Amino acid sequence: MGMAVVLDLTKPRPRHPEKAHRPDSAIAKKPDWIRVKAPVSPGYFETQRIMRENGLHTVCEEAGCPNIGECWEKKHATFMIMGDTCTRACAFCNVKTGLPGALDPNEPAHVGEATAKLGLAHIVVTSVDRDDLADGGAQHFADTIRAIRSCCPQTTIEVLTPDFLRKEGALEIVVAAKPDVFNHNLETVPSHYLTVRPGARYFHSLRLLQRMKELDPAMFTKSGIMVGLGEERNEVLQVMDDLRSADVDFLTVGQYLQPTCKHHEVMRFVTPDEFKALETIAYAKGFLMVAASPLTRSSHHAGEDFARLKAARADKE
Repeated sequence: MGMAVVLDLTKPRPRHPEKAHRPDSAIAKKPDWIRVKAPVSPGYFETQRIMRENGLHTVCEEAGCPNIGECWEKKHATFMIMGDTCTRACAFCNVKTGLPGALDPNEPAHVGEATAKLGLAHIVVTSVDRDDLADGGAQHFADTIRAIRSCCPQTTIEVLTPDFLRKEGALEIVVAAKPDVFNHNLETVPSHYLTVRPGARYFHSLRLLQRMKELDPAMFTKSGIMVGLGEERNEVLQVMDDLRSADVDFLTVGQYLQPTCKHHEVMRFVTPDEFKALETIAYAKGFLMVAASPLTRSSHHAGEDFARLKAARADKE
């Protein structure tokens, strides 16, 4: 007689089973300059309702963004397409890892409808990594961009894409759909990729941004990094130089915050004065737009920043 296997379905599956073997690291107490209020405004709950009604995911929730209360109150949200499960297991990220489900063919239309309901002048669309798809999800990005254009022709569109590693032709599909801003985050300095972003390759990500500019020089490009992961200051400055060599227009720099005790620990809380210094240096290196502060995130104030980005380019011409 064979052994019976009993599955205990009462226990929820851990959000990050791939990190279960990692030793716990204490979550450091946040300094005063990083405190944020819990979201309670009517605008926040209205945004939440529209997301639920349209069956949509947001990176605001999935990644535990500290700015969710502020952004959702203004009905600003970053749509996360292609499901809530990522094929990568980055040490900093709170999005679930695993084998994702099939793409929802109706999702692009739902994003377009939600954009109209929220009345967004500027929208940010990101996604999980989909290494399981032949094009990494590039066509789904393009379909979503076109659906938003169809519903809301005046809305400007920013995409924050995966790296499309080993997905030949994927970038070209996204660029052909003509978003207004193409964002891909380097996340950290090259020496930390093996521990922080093990599924990615620094120079591939850098080349992706450079290639985007070659395909469409008029499109704005954007990238961001986190600090507080143990990087050296000179490494951060080198990343700035690398991004300027790739002709990237807009740089964001924010404080890394540890989602759980199984994630990479915060090595240091960078002070607001240090962020201000990094911003000053980045502008001196030639970025059109820089956002650097403890609570800066890729999509935080994206609409206002896009207006400033356009103005900065116009001033230079």
